[in-house]
Amino acid sequence: MNPKSFFGELKRRNVYKVAIAYGVVAWLVIQAASIFLPAFDAPPWVMKAFIIIIALCFPVALVLSWAFEITPEGIKLESEIAPNESIARRTGRKIVGITVVLAVIAAGLLAFNLFRTKPTTSPTTAAPITNKSVAVLAFANLSDDKGSEYFSDGISEELLTVLQKIPGLHVAARTSAFSFKGKNATAQEIGQKLGVAHLVEGSVRKAGDIVRIAARLTRADTGEQLWSENYTRNLKDVFAVQTELAQTIVGQLSGQLTNGAADPVIQAQVQAAEKGSTRNVEAHQYYLQGRFYSGRFSEKSAGEALAAYQRAVELDPSFALAWAGLAQIHLWYCKWSPEAGRTGFDTHLAGAREATARALSLEPNLPEALLARSEVQQFDSDWNGAAETLRTALTLAPANPALLIAAGSLAMAKEDTVRGIALYREAVALDPVNPQARGFLAYNLAATGRSAEAQAEYPRVVELNPAAPWAHAGLGLSFLLEGKFDEAVASAQDEAAEWGRPLIVALARWGQKRIPEADAALAQLTDGFADTAAYQIAEVHAYREDKDRAFEWLERARRQRDRGLVSMRRDPLLANLKGDPRWNAFLHTMGLADDQLR
Repeated sequence: MNPKSFFGELKRRNVYKVAIAYGVVAWLVIQAASIFLPAFDAPPWVMKAFIIIIALCFPVALVLSWAFEITPEGIKLESEIAPNESIARRTGRKIVGITVVLAVIAAGLLAFNLFRTKPTTSPTTAAPITNKSVAVLAFANLSDDKGSEYFSDGISEELLTVLQKIPGLHVAARTSAFSFKGKNATAQEIGQKLGVAHLVEGSVRKAGDIVRIAARLTRADTGEQLWSENYTRNLKDVFAVQTELAQTIVGQLSGQLTNGAADPVIQAQVQAAEKGSTRNVEAHQYYLQGRFYSGRFSEKSAGEALAAYQRAVELDPSFALAWAGLAQIHLWYCKWSPEAGRTGFDTHLAGAREATARALSLEPNLPEALLARSEVQQFDSDWNGAAETLRTALTLAPANPALLIAAGSLAMAKEDTVRGIALYREAVALDPVNPQARGFLAYNLAATGRSAEAQAEYPRVVELNPAAPWAHAGLGLSFLLEGKFDEAVASAQDEAAEWGRPLIVALARWGQKRIPEADAALAQLTDGFADTAAYQIAEVHAYREDKDRAFEWLERARRQRDRGLVSMRRDPLLANLKGDPRWNAFLHTMGLADDQLR
């Protein structure tokens, strides 16, 4: 065929116009998919497969436009139509018109995608402030002994914990309320940031056995003082002061909280909220120290918290809250400590199991102890048992961020990503300056393909706690999943968890085909962290499509009760294993198969 006549025939048969129209339609469909797929939590591979299918269909559309023509009698082969019967020119004009309309729609969707506001946190953080809300700020330590800060913090934290358990009252979470400690913020600023209408402030001065506590209740929007009181008591009477404070504060707000509930009702509410406590002064002080150090989230402070909690339960074996605190510290070592090693892990898990059992034998409905039991059950791969335990705990303490985080992780373990992300967002809304809550949200946003949201969230995690495990490496993972390998490596360099850096480097350099560097990072990860990061080593082998080694390390992680296994069903780094027959078999061994989770 003459080239000139060939190109003329392409034009006559509308092949050019079909190609342009196909491009416009494809662009329109891709823009729509980029909006709707994330709304349904579709994994990243769905969008990639979608684009590949559209690209593969393009030459098919061109062949069909060459070989066939649309006629009033239907679609016919071009060879069957006489030249004087062809309506290709009229069809071409229709194609042009439709293409213009679709191009306008596609441009509109593109503009929507470019300029729409993408929230980085849950809309619930902007919920209207209700009068049934209060924040207990950290009481100032006025003691000569500055080492008594644990005591002033503890007094305010215990008051906060009691108020959190009062029905109908929204109380700002501890991490967020205490974030204003030492800062010169106004009542209005604090109220707006914490989303509360009232503030409880105060100071504590401890001298020998004498304690002086000053407390006041103010309106956040105006700074107006609603109530204030000073207490001077012997140290052994501090428990009575805390009870009186809680009852007074609830009583001051009773018209808003309980429609003017009578004092006996308030007293009963406070007494119920104080379950699990002690009347042993020395045990109480060690418990306050344990809470003080456990909030610092480091290896050193965990050791100090462990010693304090152990001393508290030695002094008062019936102190249920101290047993629950001891269980949580043992679990911290199981989840985060690279120094504990294999033997240490087993010892701490056994300690957590024993402490949890002791706490629940004393107070069967203690939310703090139920949280510890749910985590022990997850280490035992009893996912349904853990879910039932968390349901009970959330019934008792629905606004506890730690319980919401645990429930979110369990939902994600079952691949219920919609519920999991919602629970993390709720935890962040309740405790917006808690780096752990934001860290879990950020990681799971990245793991479910919402890299932009994750990359907006991780800097907030780092700002709140630069030493938080996975804060920097998590940001690196979000870049890695987008194929931005150099950005991934750069982000992970400041990671506090030592295994996080070689993990990201091993993945990123493999993705760049820089094999010697990838191998060196994997060797560093394997040689240094085999006892505590078996799951992460399995992730690297899976990413490299070394399936045999990946399953070997997953099995080792299972034997070591590696906490990372809770995320395996929705882990994008394990995607290469999901077509292997061993995948479902391993899920069944873990108790994570679909039929086991129903």
